[in-house]
Amino acid sequence: MARTYVTLEEVAKKLDLTNLTPEIDLSQVKVYHRAINRPAFQLAGFYDYFDNKRIQVMGRAEDMYLQTLTPEERKERFEKMFSYEVPGIIIARGIQPDPEALELAHKHNVPVLSSKHTTALVIVEIIRWINQQLAPSETISGVLVDVFGEGILITGASGIGKSETAIELVKRGHRLVADDVIEILRVDEDVLFGRAPEITRHLVELRGIGVVDIKSLYGVESVREYSPIDMVINLEEWNGQLSYDRLGLNEEYQTILGVDLVKYTIPIRPGRNLAIIIETAAVNHRQKQMGYNAAQELCDRVSEEIRMRNREENQ
Repeated sequence: MARTYVTLEEVAKKLDLTNLTPEIDLSQVKVYHRAINRPAFQLAGFYDYFDNKRIQVMGRAEDMYLQTLTPEERKERFEKMFSYEVPGIIIARGIQPDPEALELAHKHNVPVLSSKHTTALVIVEIIRWINQQLAPSETISGVLVDVFGEGILITGASGIGKSETAIELVKRGHRLVADDVIEILRVDEDVLFGRAPEITRHLVELRGIGVVDIKSLYGVESVREYSPIDMVINLEEWNGQLSYDRLGLNEEYQTILGVDLVKYTIPIRPGRNLAIIIETAAVNHRQKQMGYNAAQELCDRVSEEIRMRNREENQ
């Protein structure tokens, strides 16, 4: 189930923030918004369209402006902003707030935190992390691997060989993201990321052998914590009664969390090297993304050959 909020304590831990108001329990402060607000306009007295439910981030520009005010004016501006019950204020670049500001923060129970990083970096990291935590999510069964930088979601019936294929890909230099259970997050309108639950991270189950730790066996370069999902490969038993796509002109899609992913169905039969097939599918998908489609190229060549022959016959 998707999360609806994060705590300011989680934000502080993730961004290595220093709590300048230790008397306030950050674990009780809930943040529901993915975006942040820079309160420059509010410090200047403009409160129309002020989203007070967002984390407020202050940097050098806000600090320089505050230094142009008298102590009484600064106190008045902070008093008003804190009265809006903002979830917290993060001050970047290690800038230390005035003691009066911290007293007012304590009075209104508004946490004030400090970061040594630049304002831009703080904003980017907050938005990126909160977006991941609050993104719509879904849990599915399968295997997720990074092949040549392409996130490949491998699906199929239980016991068909998904985990064995993943290990073969790891041995060929690719990286495992998740096996068996995959947590999928939609971090943007058309972008999906996948990761393993913490309890099964880096672990693969092989029937007849048991659970193996890929990170321990093949090293840290053999795993990824999370990966975008670019395509789906569904493995199924070979059925001689079915007709399988041999050109690849008509693409099939699988919809996950409202995002359409290209899907290839690979029939399994003895002698087929699934690792090589998946590597080829990854490279071919990247080629298509770059504007080259081998199947379309073949069709164009055949069409041109037919036109040439018709022309010769009509002469």
